[in-house]
Amino acid sequence: MDGKVWLTIAVVVAVGLAALAAVLLVRVFKARRLLVDAGIPLRDKALFWVAVAYTISPVDLIPDPVYLDDVGVLLLALRSLQAAATAARGAGKAPDRALP
Repeated sequence: MDGKVWLTIAVVVAVGLAALAAVLLVRVFKARRLLVDAGIPLRDKALFWVAVAYTISPVDLIPDPVYLDDVGVLLLALRSLQAAATAARGAGKAPDRALP
């Protein structure tokens, strides 16, 4: 295979990754809007955004070929958000909408 084929493959992969990143960005902004409307305490919202920042940051507890630390931090943050949303919904503060 010559250089043009590799360049074409690289461009297709880059476009696919850009499209995936755009979809994920839209989902993050939708989640942000739901978090603002949900009546969830600031502590739980901050934990979620810190987890997102940790996931995309180059600093890791475990080297990057193993994403267990990133997944664990996100799961902890999402569990905290779910508990806070359930408590807020039980208190009548949150609308009955799920995160995307």
